[in-house]
Amino acid sequence: MKNVLYVEDNADTANAVKIILSDIGCIVETAPNGQEGVKLAKSKDYDLILLDIMLPDMTGWDIYAQIKSGLKSKIAFLSAIPVSSDRMEQLRLAGVSDYITKPFAKADLIQRITKILD
Repeated sequence: MKNVLYVEDNADTANAVKIILSDIGCIVETAPNGQEGVKLAKSKDYDLILLDIMLPDMTGWDIYAQIKSGLKSKIAFLSAIPVSSDRMEQLRLAGVSDYITKPFAKADLIQRITKILD
């Protein structure tokens, strides 16, 4: 079982991703805002932390900046904001495993999360 933290302010999206990832054997915790996400991310080791970009109290980038030091978890962004291939390369160099754009197909999300967790 892989432990996943998903920081997402949209409850419907958070629940949908939680169900999808639970179906592939993940234990998923969710945080509705950045402050709670940072608190949870620092409280235990997750195999993967999924971050939304647009949150009510801070951005996913801000969360990543606060938690990346000494972090053992893999990080992926799950956001409606598209990213260029050049920016994705910069993110990979910074240690980000993937950037998944919403809306996503269930099969694509499963494939990409499985690849990250392997």
